[in-house]
Amino acid sequence: MIELVLLALALAADAFAVSLVRGSAGEHSSARAVELGLAFGIAQGLMPLLGWTLGALFAHRIEAVDHWIAFGLLAVLGARMIRQAFSDEPNDAPAQGRRGHLLGVVAAALATSVDAAAAGLTLDLFAAPVWLSCLAIGTVTALLCIPGYWFASRIGPRLGRWAEAAGGLVLIALGARILYAHLT
Repeated sequence: MIELVLLALALAADAFAVSLVRGSAGEHSSARAVELGLAFGIAQGLMPLLGWTLGALFAHRIEAVDHWIAFGLLAVLGARMIRQAFSDEPNDAPAQGRRGHLLGVVAAALATSVDAAAAGLTLDLFAAPVWLSCLAIGTVTALLCIPGYWFASRIGPRLGRWAEAAGGLVLIALGARILYAHLT
């Protein structure tokens, strides 16, 4: 179960980082914080289910190497998160207007959950049922993003970079643990 919590925290790191950025530059209201947290939580909770479903359709073809695939996917995702954490690329800026704001939130939620879809391929390797894994990932994301948005003006966007880098390291460690468990 600890692996599931670590996976949820790692996958939530990029959404948390975006919530910090949006919170530091956006409207500070409880409605915006909850809206962002729910959007990110729902996307992060549903995308692993999509990844798991696609993996289940092709499981018989990849069973002998699934641990290598899991390690590779988690390592690549983790390395990408670490690279993005320290890159100078502009972060997600809040959109203007209600419609633009909602489109920005949905786009950010989907963009930050792509890695969750890839991680969904590995859900069968954890002890928890898939539905519980998806629920945990979505809940942890929402519970991190809501206060992240609110406290962003005090903590600033720099913490978002470190949270994303830490999430990347955790994904790499989870992949290494899966590989080690299957090879020993």
